Amino acid sequence: MQLLAGLMIPFAGTTLGSAMVFFMRNGMHKGVEKMLLGFASGVMIAASVWSLLIPAIDMAGEQGQVAWLPAAGGFLGGMAFLLVLDSVIPHLHLESEKPEGVEASLKKTTMLVLAVTLHNIPEGMSVGVTFAGALIGDAGITMAGAFVLAVGIAIQNFPEGAIISMPLRSEGVSRGRAFVYGALSGIVEPIGAIMTILLARQIVPALPVFLAFAAGAMIYVVVEELIPEAQAGEHSNVGTVGVAVGFVIMMILDVALS
Repeated sequence: MQLLAGLMIPFAGTTLGSAMVFFMRNGMHKGVEKMLLGFASGVMIAASVWSLLIPAIDMAGEQGQVAWLPAAGGFLGGMAFLLVLDSVIPHLHLESEKPEGVEASLKKTTMLVLAVTLHNIPEGMSVGVTFAGALIGDAGITMAGAFVLAVGIAIQNFPEGAIISMPLRSEGVSRGRAFVYGALSGIVEPIGAIMTILLARQIVPALPVFLAFAAGAMIYVVVEELIPEAQAGEHSNVGTVGVAVGFVIMMILDVALS
């Protein structure tokens, strides 16, 4: 039950954020949107370092491996994995009129949801692999540390849920449907987490690679999507401030509570 609750925390963040469509009538101010995108970026960068890469390096060293090798290989593998998904899955980023991925006759609203769903995949993987490490017991990852990461991801999922549901409302989707679509974009997180746990527990020596793989996938999303959107057009400075705030908050959570 404790494990299931931990896996559902990030999804709860997305759902609560999506619910903002019921309370915000005039859409989201561009400056606020860029601040939230920057904040999400900062949280993901800090989580990738303290919750994933550093434990991967430490665990590899304890296993007698070359400490940096699994981390480097897993990180690059995670980047490549998201690059492939980004190239294959049809999706549309905020503030963009040109879809990415393979050509498909999908509605604009559907492709907006797919864009958010795409970058929720590595977040689910990261939560799953940290809980897998905590369950194994000798991975240098505590259950408290896994919950801290889940809470950190949930914090940055809250603005992401609002950022997807509000544009859907602006496209003419009803508030109820915008909420449902926004919430469903996060369902891949607990699914991805469960799949990662099942796989990682079968291959314990490869856990450092799994940790670094999740970090690489998260950093890909930050560099390819979140930061460019936070820096586009006006109000780019608030996006930078958001990165700093998100990074520091996640760093403090990880170091102080795990």
